[in-house]
This record gives sequence, C-alpha cells and structure tokens, in this order.
Amino acid sequence: MLPTLLTIAVLHWVVLLVPGFNFVLVGQLAAGGSRSRAFSAVAGMTLATLSWALLAVLGVGVVFSAHPALRLVAQVAGGLYLLQMAWRLWGSRQQPGAAAAATLSHSGAFRAGFFTGMLNPKIALFYGSVFATAMPARPSLLLSVSAVAMVFLNSVAWHSFLALVLSQPVVQRAYLRHVRSLNQLCAAVVGAFGLRLLLATLSEWRARA
Repeated sequence: MLPTLLTIAVLHWVVLLVPGFNFVLVGQLAAGGSRSRAFSAVAGMTLATLSWALLAVLGVGVVFSAHPALRLVAQVAGGLYLLQMAWRLWGSRQQPGAAAAATLSHSGAFRAGFFTGMLNPKIALFYGSVFATAMPARPSLLLSVSAVAMVFLNSVAWHSFLALVLSQPVVQRAYLRHVRSLNQLCAAVVGAFGLRLLLATLSEWRARA
C-alpha cells in the first residue's frame, strides 16, 4: 500500500507545484488584502480536488476516455469560464487597496475556486490516469480512502500555504503599489489558460471530424 501512496503523492505534488489558475486566483485575493476570501477560494479548490479524486476512484477517467465528447464539452465550459474571469480582471479599474479579485464575496470566491477546479477536465484526466495506473486492479477500501484523503490534504496544505504567504504585509504592499498592472497581467495569464483550452479543444475536435 505504501509504494502506491508514495507514487500518487509524488505525481500529485508535481502537478500542484506547477503554477496555474489556482495560483493566480489565490494570489490575487491574498495579496489584494483579503486573506479570508483567499481561504474561501482554497476551500472551493480543495472541495473540487476531493470531488475529482472520489470520481477517479469510481472510474471517471474511463468514462472520459470512452466518451471523448463529454470531455470536449467540459473543456469548452472551462475555457469560457476562464475567459470570463480574465475579462473581469482586465476591465477592473480598482484603486490600490481594492484589487479586482477582492471584490468577490466569500461565497463568490468559494464558487470561483470550486468551478475552476471542476470545469478543468485535465484534472479529471490526471486523477483518472494516475489512479488507474498506480492503484491495483482491485484496491482495498483502506487504500482507496487513503489515496483520496492524501490528495485532499496535499491540496489543503499547498493552497493554504500560498494564501498565508501571499497575504503577508510585505507582499500586499508590493501588490497594491502595482495593482492595475498586476490585474492586467493576471488577466492575460488567466485568459491564456482559457484560450489555450479552447484552442486545444478545437484542434482535437477537428482531428476527430
């Protein structure tokens, strides 16, 4: 059981440490002076992680592989959601001390964290492929529960660490001095993620046509 859990843990941490939209969202909220909203977003992200891990144990990766159209629809939804978030960031004219992302309510931050996780089919494919490869054909209930709990706790630890570090006063002061430029930079990054997801979906759809 231990070798299986170690394999999943290593692969999961590799994915966590690669900056993505989750990093941008937590950074915007935390550095913008809203640690509590950053933790609301973390709660949404980690719930999405838990959901995908549970679905992976139930075999959702097999479903996406067997029905690619479902994955393509999910990718389009995820790409459009990210572009909408990017548009909001880019159009923000907040003054220093009120970053665009910080205008989200706590429930809004939670939803942003949750839906960006749930609408990213690549996360589903990651969990599906890793669990299918690392787990034995018929894993015990203890192994399945341990694997799901481990990736959930990994996600909680990493994103909470980001929220704490990026909400330190020195980081916030640096952020607020350049809030407009940083909002637009984050909008460009988020928009690039969304556009890349849509272009990859279009390319795959054309290849299958």
